[in-house]
Amino acid sequence: MTLATDLKTLYHIVWKRARGPSHAARMEDFYGRQAASYDDFRERMLRGRQEMCDALPAPDGGIWVELGCGTGRNIEFLGERIKRLRKVYLVDLSSSMLNVAKERIARRGWTNVVTVEADATRFQPAEGPADVVAFSYSLTMMPPWFAALDHARSLLRPGGAIGVVDFHVSQKYPAPGLTRHSLFTRTFWPFLFHLGNVFNSSDHIPYLERRFQRVSLCESRLKIPYVPLLRVPYYIFIGKKTGEQ
Repeated sequence: MTLATDLKTLYHIVWKRARGPSHAARMEDFYGRQAASYDDFRERMLRGRQEMCDALPAPDGGIWVELGCGTGRNIEFLGERIKRLRKVYLVDLSSSMLNVAKERIARRGWTNVVTVEADATRFQPAEGPADVVAFSYSLTMMPPWFAALDHARSLLRPGGAIGVVDFHVSQKYPAPGLTRHSLFTRTFWPFLFHLGNVFNSSDHIPYLERRFQRVSLCESRLKIPYVPLLRVPYYIFIGKKTGEQ
């Protein structure tokens, strides 16, 4: 990709306002103009996706659901393990992004992967409870993110796994063992990302720990192309559903 393409993508991420009467319309407005260049730019930015997929199970005959799948790039991180799964659902609200995902599926020859244009808080797999639900840099794009996590829990079978990788900032006084970010970090990144309708939250990790049993948690920072010196916090959470409800 050229510098001009990168700068155009950055403009859409940070400055371009998504417009539309609904969240679905705003997502399509936001992503429709950058779907073709989406993967190349974010490949250099969105860390932790491979690690999340490596940490999640891919059981034989299992059902895998990715909510807010974008172009479907993340499922490639499964490698040959994708063949073990009975069905993979790639769910998103943006038809432009799903068109790229469909091209990827056809190119890879995956017969067990399907795309679904649907709301992350409403989608239901036809087969019943899922074995895995994943979110990759999508919770911060979902205004009702807590509802999306509640729905993900309802989709999982008891003992099923959830994986989340996303931007975040810490609470002012995080729980013991969690990273505490500076006042600058807690204010600067939410302000910058909010301009592009990305909502870094200090409540993701606490809510995940409330709704799921933690298997592993990693907090780190990543570099945004063309933004020198500064690093944005992100996390990888792997958990499982306990109990029947």
